[in-house]
Amino acid sequence: MLKKFSKIALATVAIGAIASSALAADFEFRFQSSDPAGNPNFQLQQGWAESVSDKTGGRVAIELLPVESIVAHNETQDAIVAGILDGHITDTSYFSGKDPAFGLVANPVGAWSSPDEMFAFMDNGGGKELMNELLEPYGLHFIGATTPGLEAFVSKVQLNGVDDLKGLKMRAPEGLVQQVFAAAGAAPVNLPGSEVFTALDKGVIDAADYTVFSTNHAQGMHGVAPFPVYPGFHSMPLVEISMSKAKWDALPADLQTALTESVAEFSRSQVAALAERDMKAVEEAKAGGEVTVIDWAPEERAKFRTIAKGEWEKVAARSENAQRVYDVLTSYLKENGLMQ
Repeated sequence: MLKKFSKIALATVAIGAIASSALAADFEFRFQSSDPAGNPNFQLQQGWAESVSDKTGGRVAIELLPVESIVAHNETQDAIVAGILDGHITDTSYFSGKDPAFGLVANPVGAWSSPDEMFAFMDNGGGKELMNELLEPYGLHFIGATTPGLEAFVSKVQLNGVDDLKGLKMRAPEGLVQQVFAAAGAAPVNLPGSEVFTALDKGVIDAADYTVFSTNHAQGMHGVAPFPVYPGFHSMPLVEISMSKAKWDALPADLQTALTESVAEFSRSQVAALAERDMKAVEEAKAGGEVTVIDWAPEERAKFRTIAKGEWEKVAARSENAQRVYDVLTSYLKENGLMQ
Protein backbone atom coordinates (compact mmCIF):
# COMPACT_ATOMS: atom_id res chain seq x y z
CA MET A 1 0.00 0.00 0.00
CA LEU A 2 2.86 2.40 0.85
CA LYS A 3 4.50 1.81 -2.55
CA LYS A 4 1.15 2.20 -4.30
CA PHE A 5 0.41 5.47 -2.49
CA SER A 6 3.92 6.75 -3.26
CA LYS A 7 3.44 6.03 -6.98
CA ILE A 8 0.17 7.95 -6.90
CA ALA A 9 1.91 10.81 -5.13
CA LEU A 10 4.74 10.84 -7.72
CA ALA A 11 2.23 10.88 -10.55
CA THR A 12 0.41 13.72 -8.83
CA VAL A 13 3.67 15.68 -8.53
CA ALA A 14 4.21 15.35 -12.27
CA ILE A 15 0.66 16.46 -13.03
CA GLY A 16 0.94 19.31 -10.52
CA ALA A 17 4.24 20.46 -12.03
CA ILE A 18 2.71 20.59 -15.51
CA ALA A 19 -0.35 22.44 -14.22
CA SER A 20 1.65 24.96 -12.20
CA SER A 21 3.84 25.76 -15.20
CA ALA A 22 0.71 26.65 -17.14
CA LEU A 23 -1.29 28.37 -14.43
CA ALA A 24 -0.52 29.29 -10.82
CA ALA A 25 -2.83 27.95 -8.11
CA ASP A 26 -5.65 30.19 -6.91
CA PHE A 27 -4.76 29.38 -3.29
CA GLU A 28 -1.27 28.57 -2.02
CA PHE A 29 -0.79 27.36 1.57
CA ARG A 30 2.24 26.47 3.67
CA PHE A 31 1.76 23.71 6.26
CA GLN A 32 4.27 22.34 8.78
CA SER A 33 4.28 18.74 10.01
CA SER A 34 5.27 17.50 13.46
CA ASP A 35 7.22 14.65 11.78
CA PRO A 36 10.78 14.84 10.41
CA ALA A 37 11.70 14.46 6.74
CA GLY A 38 12.30 10.81 5.90
CA ASN A 39 9.87 9.55 8.52
CA PRO A 40 7.22 7.22 6.98
CA ASN A 41 4.45 9.45 8.34
CA PHE A 42 5.95 12.54 6.70
CA GLN A 43 6.38 10.76 3.38
CA LEU A 44 2.70 9.82 3.39
CA GLN A 45 1.72 13.36 4.42
CA GLN A 46 3.63 14.69 1.43
CA GLY A 47 1.53 12.41 -0.74
CA TRP A 48 -1.59 14.04 0.71
CA ALA A 49 -0.30 17.58 0.11
CA GLU A 50 0.54 16.71 -3.48
CA SER A 51 -2.81 14.99 -4.07
CA VAL A 52 -4.70 18.16 -3.09
CA SER A 53 -3.56 19.86 -6.32
CA ASP A 54 -4.94 17.00 -8.40
CA LYS A 55 -8.21 16.84 -6.45
CA THR A 56 -8.80 20.59 -6.86
CA GLY A 57 -7.75 20.79 -10.50
CA GLY A 58 -4.64 22.75 -9.56
CA ARG A 59 -6.59 25.47 -7.75
CA VAL A 60 -5.05 24.68 -4.34
CA ALA A 61 -1.33 24.12 -3.78
CA ILE A 62 0.04 23.02 -0.40
CA GLU A 63 3.71 23.19 0.51
CA LEU A 64 4.37 20.78 3.39
CA LEU A 65 7.46 21.30 5.53
CA PRO A 66 8.99 18.90 8.11
CA VAL A 67 9.05 19.57 11.83
CA GLU A 68 11.00 22.61 13.09
CA SER A 69 11.34 24.05 9.56
CA ILE A 70 9.72 27.35 10.51
CA VAL A 71 8.81 27.07 14.22
CA ALA A 72 9.05 24.50 17.02
CA HIS A 73 6.62 21.55 17.01
CA ASN A 74 4.51 23.10 19.78
CA GLU A 75 4.42 26.59 18.26
CA THR A 76 2.57 25.90 15.01
CA GLN A 77 -0.80 26.89 16.43
CA ASP A 78 0.48 30.38 17.25
CA ALA A 79 2.35 30.58 13.93
CA ILE A 80 -0.88 29.92 12.03
CA VAL A 81 -2.69 32.71 13.87
CA ALA A 82 0.25 35.04 13.20
CA GLY A 83 0.21 34.20 9.50
CA ILE A 84 3.67 32.61 9.54
CA LEU A 85 2.09 29.29 8.59
CA ASP A 86 -1.26 28.55 6.97
CA GLY A 87 -1.82 25.13 8.53
CA HIS A 88 -0.29 22.12 10.22
CA ILE A 89 -0.36 18.33 10.51
CA THR A 90 0.38 17.63 14.16
CA ASP A 91 -0.36 15.71 17.33
CA THR A 92 -3.04 17.74 19.11
CA SER A 93 -1.57 16.91 22.52
CA TYR A 94 1.31 19.33 21.88
CA PHE A 95 -1.08 22.13 22.88
CA SER A 96 -2.26 20.66 26.17
CA GLY A 97 -0.27 23.37 27.95
CA LYS A 98 -2.85 25.85 26.65
CA ASP A 99 -5.79 23.70 27.67
CA PRO A 100 -5.74 20.12 29.07
CA ALA A 101 -8.68 19.44 26.74
CA PHE A 102 -6.23 19.19 23.85
CA GLY A 103 -4.33 16.40 25.61
CA LEU A 104 -7.47 14.46 26.47
CA VAL A 105 -9.00 14.55 23.01
CA ALA A 106 -5.63 13.84 21.37
CA ASN A 107 -4.85 10.66 23.24
CA PRO A 108 -7.47 9.34 25.67
CA VAL A 109 -5.15 6.52 26.68
CA GLY A 110 -6.84 3.13 26.44
CA ALA A 111 -9.96 4.43 24.69
CA TRP A 112 -9.48 3.17 21.15
CA SER A 113 -8.79 -0.38 19.98
CA SER A 114 -8.43 0.55 16.31
CA PRO A 115 -8.18 3.62 14.06
CA ASP A 116 -11.67 2.90 12.72
CA GLU A 117 -13.12 3.44 16.20
CA MET A 118 -11.52 6.87 16.42
CA PHE A 119 -12.52 7.80 12.86
CA ALA A 120 -16.13 6.82 13.60
CA PHE A 121 -16.09 9.07 16.65
CA MET A 122 -14.67 11.94 14.59
CA ASP A 123 -17.10 11.50 11.70
CA ASN A 124 -20.33 10.51 13.43
CA GLY A 125 -19.88 10.81 17.20
CA GLY A 126 -19.37 14.54 17.62
CA GLY A 127 -15.57 14.42 17.49
CA LYS A 128 -15.15 16.78 14.53
CA GLU A 129 -17.52 19.33 16.04
CA LEU A 130 -15.71 19.01 19.37
CA MET A 131 -12.35 19.68 17.70
CA ASN A 132 -13.66 22.85 16.12
CA GLU A 133 -15.14 23.99 19.44
CA LEU A 134 -11.62 23.71 20.84
CA LEU A 135 -9.68 25.11 17.87
CA GLU A 136 -11.79 27.92 16.47
CA PRO A 137 -11.28 30.22 19.48
CA TYR A 138 -7.55 29.94 18.67
CA GLY A 139 -8.16 30.94 15.04
CA LEU A 140 -7.91 27.46 13.49
CA HIS A 141 -10.31 25.25 11.56
CA PHE A 142 -10.13 21.47 11.93
CA ILE A 143 -10.25 19.79 8.51
CA GLY A 144 -9.90 16.20 9.66
CA ALA A 145 -7.96 13.64 11.65
CA THR A 146 -5.47 10.93 10.90
CA THR A 147 -3.32 8.63 13.06
CA PRO A 148 -0.35 6.29 12.63
CA GLY A 149 -2.47 3.68 14.45
CA LEU A 150 -2.13 1.87 17.73
CA GLU A 151 1.40 2.15 19.01
CA ALA A 152 3.09 -1.10 20.01
CA PHE A 153 4.67 -1.38 23.47
CA VAL A 154 8.39 -2.14 23.66
CA SER A 155 9.60 -4.31 26.55
CA LYS A 156 12.69 -6.20 27.71
CA VAL A 157 10.53 -8.31 30.03
CA GLN A 158 7.42 -10.35 29.36
CA LEU A 159 4.22 -8.43 30.10
CA ASN A 160 1.03 -10.46 30.01
CA GLY A 161 -1.29 -7.96 31.67
CA VAL A 162 -1.80 -5.03 33.99
CA ASP A 163 -0.25 -6.72 37.05
CA ASP A 164 3.06 -6.99 35.20
CA LEU A 165 3.23 -3.19 34.92
CA LYS A 166 3.77 -2.77 38.65
CA GLY A 167 7.23 -1.37 39.31
CA LEU A 168 8.11 -1.43 35.61
CA LYS A 169 10.82 1.10 34.74
CA MET A 170 9.56 2.62 31.52
CA ARG A 171 9.76 5.60 29.24
CA ALA A 172 6.51 7.52 28.73
CA PRO A 173 5.93 11.08 27.51
CA GLU A 174 4.77 13.69 29.97
CA GLY A 175 1.06 14.20 30.42
CA LEU A 176 -1.79 11.72 30.36
CA VAL A 177 0.25 8.74 29.07
CA GLN A 178 2.71 9.04 31.95
CA GLN A 179 -0.12 9.70 34.38
CA VAL A 180 -2.02 6.53 33.38
CA PHE A 181 1.02 4.27 33.59
CA ALA A 182 1.88 5.67 37.02
CA ALA A 183 -1.68 4.92 38.15
CA ALA A 184 -1.21 1.35 36.88
CA GLY A 185 1.80 0.98 39.17
CA ALA A 186 4.63 1.52 36.69
CA ALA A 187 7.58 3.85 37.28
CA PRO A 188 7.53 6.09 34.18
CA VAL A 189 10.31 8.51 33.27
CA ASN A 190 10.40 11.23 30.62
CA LEU A 191 13.04 10.55 27.96
CA PRO A 192 13.30 11.96 24.41
CA GLY A 193 12.78 9.45 21.64
CA SER A 194 16.44 9.72 20.66
CA GLU A 195 17.48 8.15 23.99
CA VAL A 196 15.04 5.21 24.11
CA PHE A 197 17.28 2.63 22.42
CA THR A 198 20.32 3.44 24.56
CA ALA A 199 18.25 3.49 27.77
CA LEU A 200 16.82 0.05 26.97
CA ASP A 201 20.21 -1.33 25.97
CA LYS A 202 21.90 -0.12 29.17
CA GLY A 203 19.03 -1.23 31.43
CA VAL A 204 18.10 2.29 32.52
CA ILE A 205 14.54 1.34 31.56
CA ASP A 206 12.89 -2.01 30.86
CA ALA A 207 10.09 -0.82 28.57
CA ALA A 208 8.95 2.13 26.52
CA ASP A 209 5.91 3.76 25.01
CA TYR A 210 7.49 4.77 21.71
CA THR A 211 5.78 4.29 18.34
CA VAL A 212 4.32 1.73 15.91
CA PHE A 213 5.75 -1.79 15.61
CA SER A 214 7.37 -1.40 12.18
CA THR A 215 9.28 1.72 13.17
CA ASN A 216 10.38 0.11 16.45
CA HIS A 217 11.60 -2.91 14.49
CA ALA A 218 13.40 -0.86 11.85
CA GLN A 219 15.25 1.04 14.58
CA GLY A 220 16.46 -2.16 16.23
CA MET A 221 14.37 -1.84 19.39
CA HIS A 222 13.45 -5.52 19.39
CA GLY A 223 17.09 -6.49 19.49
CA VAL A 224 17.29 -5.12 23.03
CA ALA A 225 13.63 -5.45 23.98
CA PRO A 226 12.34 -8.77 22.58
CA PHE A 227 8.88 -8.87 24.22
CA PRO A 228 6.76 -6.30 22.34
CA VAL A 229 3.04 -6.05 23.08
CA TYR A 230 1.21 -5.88 19.75
CA PRO A 231 -1.38 -4.65 18.93
CA GLY A 232 -0.78 -1.91 21.47
CA PHE A 233 -3.15 -1.53 24.40
CA HIS A 234 -2.50 2.07 25.29
CA SER A 235 -1.65 4.87 22.90
CA MET A 236 -3.12 5.99 19.57
CA PRO A 237 -2.48 9.68 18.91
CA LEU A 238 -4.93 11.90 17.08
CA VAL A 239 -3.05 13.83 14.40
CA GLU A 240 -5.00 16.87 13.29
CA ILE A 241 -4.91 18.53 9.89
CA SER A 242 -6.00 22.09 10.53
CA MET A 243 -5.53 25.51 8.98
CA SER A 244 -6.21 29.19 9.53
CA LYS A 245 -9.95 29.64 10.04
CA ALA A 246 -9.88 32.96 8.18
CA LYS A 247 -8.23 31.35 5.16
CA TRP A 248 -10.56 28.36 5.36
CA ASP A 249 -13.59 30.66 5.42
CA ALA A 250 -12.24 32.45 2.33
CA LEU A 251 -12.25 29.24 0.30
CA PRO A 252 -15.17 28.50 -2.03
CA ALA A 253 -17.46 25.74 -0.75
CA ASP A 254 -16.36 23.27 -3.43
CA LEU A 255 -12.71 23.61 -2.39
CA GLN A 256 -13.62 23.19 1.27
CA THR A 257 -15.39 19.96 0.33
CA ALA A 258 -12.42 18.79 -1.75
CA LEU A 259 -9.98 19.44 1.11
CA THR A 260 -12.20 17.63 3.62
CA GLU A 261 -12.53 14.64 1.29
CA SER A 262 -8.78 14.60 0.63
CA VAL A 263 -8.02 14.33 4.35
CA ALA A 264 -10.54 11.51 4.83
CA GLU A 265 -9.01 9.60 1.91
CA PHE A 266 -5.47 10.25 3.13
CA SER A 267 -6.18 9.12 6.70
CA ARG A 268 -7.41 5.73 5.53
CA SER A 269 -4.46 5.38 3.14
CA GLN A 270 -1.98 6.21 5.90
CA VAL A 271 -3.51 3.73 8.33
CA ALA A 272 -3.57 0.98 5.69
CA ALA A 273 0.02 1.65 4.59
CA LEU A 274 1.42 1.65 8.13
CA ALA A 275 -0.67 -1.40 9.14
CA GLU A 276 0.79 -3.30 6.18
CA ARG A 277 4.29 -2.30 7.26
CA ASP A 278 3.50 -3.45 10.81
CA MET A 279 2.26 -6.86 9.68
CA LYS A 280 5.36 -7.44 7.58
CA ALA A 281 7.58 -6.37 10.47
CA VAL A 282 5.75 -8.70 12.89
CA GLU A 283 6.20 -11.63 10.48
CA GLU A 284 9.88 -10.78 10.11
CA ALA A 285 10.38 -10.48 13.86
CA LYS A 286 8.66 -13.81 14.55
CA ALA A 287 10.56 -15.57 11.77
CA GLY A 288 13.83 -14.48 13.35
CA GLY A 289 12.94 -16.49 16.44
CA GLU A 290 14.37 -13.96 18.88
CA VAL A 291 11.20 -11.93 19.46
CA THR A 292 8.10 -12.98 21.40
CA VAL A 293 5.11 -10.90 20.32
CA ILE A 294 2.48 -10.67 23.07
CA ASP A 295 -1.18 -9.82 22.48
CA TRP A 296 -3.03 -8.83 25.65
CA ALA A 297 -6.29 -10.62 26.39
CA PRO A 298 -9.48 -8.51 26.19
CA GLU A 299 -9.93 -8.64 29.99
CA GLU A 300 -6.45 -7.18 30.52
CA ARG A 301 -7.14 -4.40 28.03
CA ALA A 302 -10.38 -3.70 29.92
CA LYS A 303 -8.50 -3.48 33.24
CA PHE A 304 -6.08 -0.98 31.73
CA ARG A 305 -8.94 1.10 30.34
CA THR A 306 -10.60 1.21 33.77
CA ILE A 307 -7.40 2.63 35.24
CA ALA A 308 -7.10 5.10 32.36
CA LYS A 309 -10.69 6.27 32.77
CA GLY A 310 -9.94 7.30 36.34
CA GLU A 311 -7.15 9.51 35.01
CA TRP A 312 -9.42 10.95 32.29
CA GLU A 313 -11.67 12.15 35.09
CA LYS A 314 -8.77 13.96 36.76
CA VAL A 315 -7.90 15.73 33.51
CA ALA A 316 -11.56 16.65 32.99
CA ALA A 317 -11.58 18.53 36.30
CA ARG A 318 -8.85 20.89 35.08
CA SER A 319 -10.88 22.98 32.62
CA GLU A 320 -14.38 23.44 31.27
CA ASN A 321 -13.23 22.34 27.83
CA ALA A 322 -11.61 19.20 29.25
CA GLN A 323 -14.87 18.34 31.00
CA ARG A 324 -16.68 18.85 27.71
CA VAL A 325 -14.27 16.46 25.96
CA TYR A 326 -14.71 13.90 28.74
CA ASP A 327 -18.51 14.08 28.57
CA VAL A 328 -18.71 13.74 24.78
CA LEU A 329 -16.08 10.99 24.65
CA THR A 330 -17.44 8.81 27.44
CA SER A 331 -21.03 9.20 26.24
CA TYR A 332 -19.97 8.00 22.80
CA LEU A 333 -17.99 5.07 24.19
CA LYS A 334 -20.91 3.97 26.36
CA GLU A 335 -23.51 4.35 23.61
CA ASN A 336 -21.41 2.25 21.25
CA GLY A 337 -20.53 -0.50 23.70
CA LEU A 338 -16.88 0.48 23.92
CA MET A 339 -16.66 1.03 27.67
CA GLN A 340 -16.93 -2.57 28.90
